[in-house]
Amino acid sequence: MTLSAGDYVVIVAFFAVNLGIGLSYARRGGASVSEFFLSGRNVPWWLAGVSMVATTFAVDTPLAVTGFVTAHGIAGNWVWWSSVMSGILTVFFFSKLWRRSGVLTDVEFIELRYSGAPAAALRLVRAIFQGVFVNTIIMGWVNLAMAKVLELTLHVPKFEALAVCLVFTAAYVTIGGLWGVLVTDLLQFVVKMSMAIVLAVAAVGAVGGMPRLIAELAARDATLAHAGLGVTRHDVLAFFPTSNEAWLPLLTFFTYIGVQWWASSYPGAEPGGGGYIAQRIFSAKSENDSLLATLFFNVAHYALRPWPWILVALAALVLYPSGVRGPDGNVDAELNYIQVMIDHLPVYLRGLMIAGFLSAYMSTMGTHLNLGASYLTNDLYRRFLRPDASERHYVLASRVATVVVMALAIFGAYEITSVGDAYIYLFNLTAGVGLVMILRWYWWRVNAWSEISALVASAVTSNLLLVTRAFGDPHVDANANAEVLLVTVPVTTVVWIAVTFLTAPEPEATLVRFYERVRPSGFGWGAIARIASVAPGAEPLGINIVDWLAGCGLVYGSLFGIGKLVLGSPIEATLYLAIATICAAAITYNLSRPVRSEDYGVTIGSGARR
Repeated sequence: MTLSAGDYVVIVAFFAVNLGIGLSYARRGGASVSEFFLSGRNVPWWLAGVSMVATTFAVDTPLAVTGFVTAHGIAGNWVWWSSVMSGILTVFFFSKLWRRSGVLTDVEFIELRYSGAPAAALRLVRAIFQGVFVNTIIMGWVNLAMAKVLELTLHVPKFEALAVCLVFTAAYVTIGGLWGVLVTDLLQFVVKMSMAIVLAVAAVGAVGGMPRLIAELAARDATLAHAGLGVTRHDVLAFFPTSNEAWLPLLTFFTYIGVQWWASSYPGAEPGGGGYIAQRIFSAKSENDSLLATLFFNVAHYALRPWPWILVALAALVLYPSGVRGPDGNVDAELNYIQVMIDHLPVYLRGLMIAGFLSAYMSTMGTHLNLGASYLTNDLYRRFLRPDASERHYVLASRVATVVVMALAIFGAYEITSVGDAYIYLFNLTAGVGLVMILRWYWWRVNAWSEISALVASAVTSNLLLVTRAFGDPHVDANANAEVLLVTVPVTTVVWIAVTFLTAPEPEATLVRFYERVRPSGFGWGAIARIASVAPGAEPLGINIVDWLAGCGLVYGSLFGIGKLVLGSPIEATLYLAIATICAAAITYNLSRPVRSEDYGVTIGSGARR
């Protein structure tokens, strides 16, 4: 792909604006560790919410979605659509609790909830696991996707491409801290979402319009079915699997919607909340801002963004029936998205499209550089090495840690070969951990050993199954990953529950301190609630359950309604959007209604105050 002088001007100007934003927040971001990592806990909901969406709209995301659609049709997106239920759980059950905790990172939370040597050891392990291992995997697949884009479009070698993009992103993150990340996220989201829509329009136009695209896909499905490949007519456009076939087996589908969402972590939808979602919640200026930001994120993340990517992926199935080959000569379905851009985007928009890819890359990498540095600084360096240094010293350490995380990101890019495979590996690695991460908020008996045993059991069991291929190769057997999950989850759950009852509970003083600061629902905390000096928080469990169901209906109704509208089914679209509207009204009513004392379902001790 050839760029004009004007295209290069657009790209350079885009870099310059982002760097300027970072420089403008240099003094504010460097005032303290709280400013550097949490923007002084003074971020409005709309900015925190947009930043969450921008972070998850990475350069790898449209490539991964293209791979899922190519392999499994639209229904293949259930590998991440199932996480709606986990994301909405965070909105109504955990966002306000996280905000009240007052911690700097989700890993620091461990020593608020637990105590003693086990808690310190768990915090150390989680800081390394989250800040080094998981963060490096995520940055690795983002870097891999960006390298694919630049190699295929500009024919730039992988190392040079990554060096320029990563060093520049690290520069404005190191200078401006989270304020720089948040404000650049806003700009970057507008650019990349606009260009994703433009590319979708161009892709559908290249096929001949939406009716022609649907007809071509129907013919393709009929050809595959006639060839005996187990694909029935129109399956590529189905939102749900229609039979127990290799396309998307029902076992895998039901594992996604019945187990995976609460058992495993998907970046941005960790059970119980965590990662950069928790970081944005900590940065919100109030509890209500944290809830609204997280709700906005889930609606935008799952319902508004996917359809431009899906349309490009569907068009690519028609435009490139034999697939697209990468620089290594192998067919790579993830490259279909990039090839559509090269072949069918108007020439005068190429510079803006590259800027869109850079936006997607920088918003995600900016967040993960800042997040990884927060773990290294707050949960390793300050906690275990230099606990009594000045704020100025820790700000400097934070900037050094950002550079260290940048080096880890480069390493990750060279170790990961497939974005989609990396997604699924993380799902399997954490299988079974999700339940303990949820219950630690709602059951006083969970202790540090519960989490430690869950992490160990999950990692050992899943890796053993994956290494030995106990259920076959996931590239050949469509049920292999689901079967790994269905074994790992019960093994992990049995282990951590057994360990919980075989070890002592946390000291009463620790539990009371946690309860009085966070004020969770009285359910599961009855004994502690009766001796605590505060009432439960203003989120009765029954109302939260209703809001969770309505939130899932809002997101799925919007997701399928928009999809049916785009694919030319206005009646079905109207029904889905009506469901979304009703659910939104129910949430609005519940958030505005006064909470009555009888809603809590727990007797408060005589020392309680409201």
